[in-house]
Amino acid sequence: MQYKLKTIVVALSVAIAAASAPVAFAQTKAAKVDGRVSVNGVIIPNAYFDAMNREREQAGQPSSPEFANAMKDELVNREILAQAAKKKGIDKSATVAAQMDMARQAVLIRAFFEDYVKANPISDAQLKTDYDGYVIQLGDKEFKVRHILVDKEDEAKAIIASIKRGESFEKLAKEKSKDTGSKDNGGDLDWAPAGRYVPEFAAAVKVQAKGQLSENPVKSPFGFHVIRVDDSRAMKVPSFDEVKDKFRQQAQQEQVKKLVDELRGKAKVEEK
Repeated sequence: MQYKLKTIVVALSVAIAAASAPVAFAQTKAAKVDGRVSVNGVIIPNAYFDAMNREREQAGQPSSPEFANAMKDELVNREILAQAAKKKGIDKSATVAAQMDMARQAVLIRAFFEDYVKANPISDAQLKTDYDGYVIQLGDKEFKVRHILVDKEDEAKAIIASIKRGESFEKLAKEKSKDTGSKDNGGDLDWAPAGRYVPEFAAAVKVQAKGQLSENPVKSPFGFHVIRVDDSRAMKVPSFDEVKDKFRQQAQQEQVKKLVDELRGKAKVEEK
């Protein structure tokens, strides 16, 4: 099962990176700041320690005095460096100010995503449905396949004729295949279930006997394939419990992508 999630992956990546980056956020002078550590009179808010502790918990790291000391040292170092940067006026740079605003925005986006996922949990029943579909698509066999990929049907037919006359499949793959990932290995795609391939290719693989060469070129969105199935064997499919967490992550990504698409559809975007 594959998902096209470029938009959401980019957004999540930016948010996660921003959350861990050593960005100094200006404290509002009028607000009272609660904290137990100060640097040159500037208090490090307890909220900073809380945020780092949440990151530790999410990463599955146990609490310890060593971690607490390391966290304090890190936050002290950040404050010292931030003060040094402000002393040089770096915070007045328009570029730096924009980067800090984007970091704040990214953290807010991540929190929004987390809140939405928490409020809209994915049920185990839905995950089981996704898993069952995945198992059907995957099948119960995997195949050791070689192929030669070319642009034109006539060229593929000529290759089939050459192989039937005794020419080496592997040699022709190296010379003629445009699949750069397999041509140097004689067209070898290694062991894989048929579900890994595009439907046209998968259908041809499933019906070919061991050692059989495709009688006719197989057309796919990539071109024309000459296929040889070298072997097949039973495949052990992972159990639902083994892959449930991965399916949950995929479902949550798809869920959040749908949210982004819906919000984008309602937004008024103008270029000036």
